Amino acid sequence: MSDAAADAARRRLLTGRLLPPLTVKLLHGRLLRLADHTSLSLLLRALSSAGFHLHALRLHSLLPNLTFLPLALKAASRLPDHTLSLSAGAQLHARSLKHPTHSTNPHVLTSLLSLYAKCGLLRDAQKAFDEIPYPSTVSWTALITAYMDAGRVHEAVRVARKAFASGMRPDSFTAVRVLTACARVTDLVTGEAVWRAAQQEGISANVFVATAALDLYVKCGEMEKARAVFDKMQNKDAVAWGAMVGGYASNGHPREALELFFAMQTQGGMTPECYTVVGALSACARLGALDLGRQAVAMLPHWDQEVLDNPVLGTALIDMYAKCGSTHEAWTVFQQMRKRDIIVWNAMILGLGMTGHEKIAFALVGQMEKSGSMTPNDNTFIGLLCSCMHTGLVKDGRRYFRNMTQIYRIIPRIEHYGCMVDLLSRSGLLEEAHQLIKDMPMQANAVIWGALLGGCKIHRDTDLAEHALKQLILLEPWNSGNYVMLSNIYSNSGRWEDAAKLRLKMKERGVEKVPAASWVELDGKVHEFRVGDKSHPLSDKIYEKLDELGMEMKILGYKPTTEVVMFDIEDEEKEHTLVHHSEKIAIAFSLLSTEPSETIRVTKNLRVCSDCHTAIKLISRITNREIIVRDNNRFHYFRDGHCSCNDYW
Repeated sequence: MSDAAADAARRRLLTGRLLPPLTVKLLHGRLLRLADHTSLSLLLRALSSAGFHLHALRLHSLLPNLTFLPLALKAASRLPDHTLSLSAGAQLHARSLKHPTHSTNPHVLTSLLSLYAKCGLLRDAQKAFDEIPYPSTVSWTALITAYMDAGRVHEAVRVARKAFASGMRPDSFTAVRVLTACARVTDLVTGEAVWRAAQQEGISANVFVATAALDLYVKCGEMEKARAVFDKMQNKDAVAWGAMVGGYASNGHPREALELFFAMQTQGGMTPECYTVVGALSACARLGALDLGRQAVAMLPHWDQEVLDNPVLGTALIDMYAKCGSTHEAWTVFQQMRKRDIIVWNAMILGLGMTGHEKIAFALVGQMEKSGSMTPNDNTFIGLLCSCMHTGLVKDGRRYFRNMTQIYRIIPRIEHYGCMVDLLSRSGLLEEAHQLIKDMPMQANAVIWGALLGGCKIHRDTDLAEHALKQLILLEPWNSGNYVMLSNIYSNSGRWEDAAKLRLKMKERGVEKVPAASWVELDGKVHEFRVGDKSHPLSDKIYEKLDELGMEMKILGYKPTTEVVMFDIEDEEKEHTLVHHSEKIAIAFSLLSTEPSETIRVTKNLRVCSDCHTAIKLISRITNREIIVRDNNRFHYFRDGHCSCNDYW
């Protein structure tokens, strides 16, 4: 073979277009003899990059020295069979031990570390790392990656701390890996230290590093810091936009999530990906913004096909429709989906249960079992127990709770106990509920004690309510509602000194009452109202409408419930403020702003009080409107003077 022919063959090898059999022949020919150090290095890389890992190893075995041992180890680690990888790696390691200068070479040991890690031998990978006298950034990163790939993220973060303590300076790849690990375990302290180091090294402008830092702040609930990183990014990609939208949605900022979601298209000029739309749908579900949810999913190209074939997107859409009170649309999506996993089924069961369609929810579970394709799991029973809880079906709730453990061998989680305590408490079975709390295998949380308290409020058991509230204050010292309730119990019992002490303690701890708020969506905009709110441009007309409704309700026998419940979490019991509750203002606004045939949908952050519940029933009768109110506990469908909850909430 001439020199020109050898060069041509080498170029063909480097482009990865040469057939393996011809490669083997060339390895024995003049090409190998003519190749210099650079050419051999490129040749090895080309073979491995083209997927010819065995040929790369064959080439290395023909070489007279071990100069290219790291490349050979990388080729060995990329073999599809881990047993073959380990065998080839062991042989290469054995060859290196015959040459001390190679066996202690950090590049060799780092490649060996990666090979052992990919074969699942973390202990051997750690040993290889420990033999490196002065680990480089690449070596530290390889060890961190090994622990991350093995799912041992906490240990990966521990290694990262040691790396930075040793003086290692991160490159962009290292920073991304460590920031990702810190995000997974929500280690804000270590993550911020890495981010500061990235800024010092001048790599913080890298879109991957910045996105990893953004994700860290999102996962740790630090949305202001996440937004600061996002705003400084010069080249925002769809991943960065999606991370912010999802972060706002998951951290309780639905309005910001939706603002950014729509800005993604208008300002960023980008089409949202599936998971970004999922975040937007979650925000719409939180706000009860049905029309915005429809707009969000319509932005996906071929969205109808994506929904039918994507269980994640389908689940989010079912959840959004159900929480916005449009159960029929949720049901339509569920029926049309071609790929329905257990999560999709559970979303539909829960959606039916929380909107008062318990019989259909029960039937759907039976249909799921008959299909034979899947079995109810622990989340399925959450949906069933919620159905019972929202409609007071105590016997059914007991049966499902019993069957879950005895027939399906599912160990109840604290959420299952919470549903049962709520069901029993609201049905007046307070002692049974309290006994269930005592018998629980885990410590009761605030949700459990809050469920018991709800029953105590309905059935006026002040002694048990006081006990529950003391537990709640221990668990949630920042929650103002608990203090207000307990103070009201003391006041109504004439224990003025205890009430005063509690109010003082609340003030000393800086605990402030969470204001009630209600939201209504109209023409793609979410309107927020608070008690006594007069900031809206239509305030004068809204209050005129409330006065008008008040007069008509009194003709029908309505009397403001100034007592409400003797220890309500809201400080709005007085008659002159009852009419100005946030949900009443939202309903009056909707009556003024929508067509007479339109359904009114209101979302509230706290529980609807008994006075508002009574008033809204009458308003639905007076106006001949269907009014849907979703509070922080359940849905209420008001129609012709009745509510779907049958006054059970």
